[in-house]
Amino acid sequence: MRPINNTIKTIVLLGALSALLIGTGGLLGKGYLYGFTALALLLNLAAYFFSDRIVLRLHGAREISPAEAPGLHRMVAELAWRAEIPKPRVFLIAETQPNAFATGRNPERGVVAVTAGLLDLLDERELRGVLAHELAHIKNHDILVASIAAAFAAAVTYLAHALSFASVLGAAQSDQEGESGTGAGGLLVAVVAPLAATLIQLGISRSREFLADETGARIAGDPMALGSALGKLQRAAELIPAQAGPATASLFIVNPLAGGESFARLFSTHPPVAERIRRLQQMAANPVRWAA
Repeated sequence: MRPINNTIKTIVLLGALSALLIGTGGLLGKGYLYGFTALALLLNLAAYFFSDRIVLRLHGAREISPAEAPGLHRMVAELAWRAEIPKPRVFLIAETQPNAFATGRNPERGVVAVTAGLLDLLDERELRGVLAHELAHIKNHDILVASIAAAFAAAVTYLAHALSFASVLGAAQSDQEGESGTGAGGLLVAVVAPLAATLIQLGISRSREFLADETGARIAGDPMALGSALGKLQRAAELIPAQAGPATASLFIVNPLAGGESFARLFSTHPPVAERIRRLQQMAANPVRWAA
């Protein structure tokens, strides 16, 4: 039932983003709503089609051939067959922090990228669990979901900026006419709306991570392979500096900028690793319910 629950949660969160976009745009009028929404969708459409190339280039990733890494390619091919998706291209990032991510706008254009540190740290079973998780992102079309969420969140932000500008002008005009407080509501919305959009977008990201964990565990047929890997990767992320910045942190299997707790979790692109491991342990304890 959990994959269905995570899917429903994602749909609800996307719906909340839509409502936030419509509500914010409505404060400016139809002309503003249509114009800023079109701009946000245009920018994110371009990002959707070219984001894989951009991200790979940002991290200095290079494609590796089966001759260079035959074992890695065999593992990816076997897991892709089990996931019923085309075998993705395989890239290597020359970075010591162990981590991995998937990109590509659909399964036919899928890419799996792993760091050198990941290959050094994990044993074969754990590596298989991580690769299955990344293939799950491709199978579940998570890049598409993330792009849609980003489009809505960006549109809300653009509209909020426009509303802030309009509110300041309105407040100045009201002061000249001897009125007061006319722009306060608009300014409040301009501040709150982008924050709300960001929190909703992060909620979608965390929801998709849980779903990829479970789907990946089913693909690999071994929930605790991923569970064991996640524990190692989290500890390493806390000790080894990453080349990744905030803009691409959400792509990785564990947050490469790991650290903050409590309030910082609200703004984390990843759910707590301890909770992810706990759910995988529950899966492992009930093989009849998930094993194919």
